Amino acid sequence: MLKDRIQSDLKAAMTAGEETKVSTLRMALSAIQYAEVAGREKRELSDEETLDIIGREVKKRAEAIEEYKKAGRAELVEKESSEKVLLEHYLPAQLADDELDVLIKEAAAEVGAASEADFGKLMKVVTPKTKSRAAGSRVVDAVKRMLGKKN
Repeated sequence: MLKDRIQSDLKAAMTAGEETKVSTLRMALSAIQYAEVAGREKRELSDEETLDIIGREVKKRAEAIEEYKKAGRAELVEKESSEKVLLEHYLPAQLADDELDVLIKEAAAEVGAASEADFGKLMKVVTPKTKSRAAGSRVVDAVKRMLGKKN
């Protein structure tokens, strides 16, 4: 399981004295454990749910990087960037733009989407297929391009 792999990597990072990796993996495990105890009963998350959490953490880092760049905080940009790279290691390979376009074209043919009015219908089909493999904003932009909307 993915959680076990992260725990194993944490132990190795602790042994190697890699402070950034240790703190980043501890934070990721904390987010995973928090999700496991949320709700009425404690449960173990599936790898898919764990990937969702890691994806959210990567997105948080990306947003923080942008804010720190605007504020001129280079040291924090570097810190967040290194954490983001560490976390992205656990995500599946991201779709290339041409792969994303092919996937959207296939989905459009599947649901008969041809105009801007079909945006929601197409997104309902494309989103589950791209989960954890493409950022939501990339998917939205690609679907808009496909349907002829202005970005």
